Amino acid sequence: MKILVYGINYSPELTGTGKYTGEMVAWMADQGHEVRVITAPPYYPEWQVRTDYSGWKYRKEQGTATVWRCPMYVPKQPSTLKRLVHLGSFALSSLFPLLAQRRWKPDRIIGVVPTLFCTPGMRLLAALTGARTVLHIQDYEVDAMLGLGMAGKEKGGKVARLASAFERSGLHNVDHVSTISRSMMNKAIEKGVAPERVIFFPNWSEVARFHDVTAEQADALRDRLGLDEQKKIILYSGNIGEKQGLENVIEVAKRHSDRPWQFVIVGQGGGKARLAQMVADYGLDNVSFLPLQPYEDLPALLKMADCHLVIQRRGAADAVLPSKLTNILAVGGNAVITAEAPTELGQLCLEHPGIAACVEPESVDALSAGIEACLLMPKQNTVAREYAERMLDKESVLSQFIADIRG
Repeated sequence: MKILVYGINYSPELTGTGKYTGEMVAWMADQGHEVRVITAPPYYPEWQVRTDYSGWKYRKEQGTATVWRCPMYVPKQPSTLKRLVHLGSFALSSLFPLLAQRRWKPDRIIGVVPTLFCTPGMRLLAALTGARTVLHIQDYEVDAMLGLGMAGKEKGGKVARLASAFERSGLHNVDHVSTISRSMMNKAIEKGVAPERVIFFPNWSEVARFHDVTAEQADALRDRLGLDEQKKIILYSGNIGEKQGLENVIEVAKRHSDRPWQFVIVGQGGGKARLAQMVADYGLDNVSFLPLQPYEDLPALLKMADCHLVIQRRGAADAVLPSKLTNILAVGGNAVITAEAPTELGQLCLEHPGIAACVEPESVDALSAGIEACLLMPKQNTVAREYAERMLDKESVLSQFIADIRG
């Protein structure tokens, strides 16, 4: 098939949506599909365009796929308004290379959310070429925005109603909607999408890559990073933004500063400076900040942790399913997940006892208790590993998705 992939995040971004979109495109091309990509220059999670790219120029790349990079505005400190301008600038600049694909006539157009602002252009190209459209939901942007109060305190206010109406228009006017969890599928149906048009397309893990990582590899990385081998490593790795509520991690570190625990926060994001200031104000020496580690070190990094933190604020857990969890499960890691019981993450822990410790979001007491419980679990979590091998294998997930969109 001729497949056009359209979304703001893409390889070489190492975390979140960009990682999965990049791996999906490489896999599709390897299977013999002709793939083109319209995307932005890599900027996430640092919120800064990489130095070898430009945020103000178009760029065409040839490789596994033909890739068009489109200029956009990237705020240094994202706020609600700045984020909307950021997303809107990409939707506008990408419209020109998008409509240029009319002559190529793709068979399928896969739009990856974020950003919903791109759905009108995707639908226009489909109307001009006869292509079928798939809107893949990595984040329910509107739900996350409302759940975190980014559209104001009144969920039924004018801004919220406008955002919800725009979202419904996007969801209702594509051929299929795919998303990454069962609860997010149900949410699409609640928003008016016919059940037969909804596709289950979960984030995957390269399970084999995480299967054979050794304790020696983990110890070597710990030594290279200068982390005390006598301390338990409590690891958060990923985006450091507003959806996570990571200030509670700093509060737990302050409460347990006398224990042999080292809190290691790996990544970048708009909230990092605020967390670092909290650590400095409290005078803590049991919290370390590290940059994102090279992709080849990820298995050892995850193996190194005694406790993984999958932290989100209340109201975000069903709108955003954290991608970091798939690889934690694949390496057999022990995790503390902050989620309410009815959410996808809450149900995962309920249906698979022992897979992780699930605790109440936005509670320092609950997070502290969850970490203590996690550190008492066996070092190798076989429940997590077996779940990953059964449900998250990359080859199986992508093969099923291609079958679904082909049919």
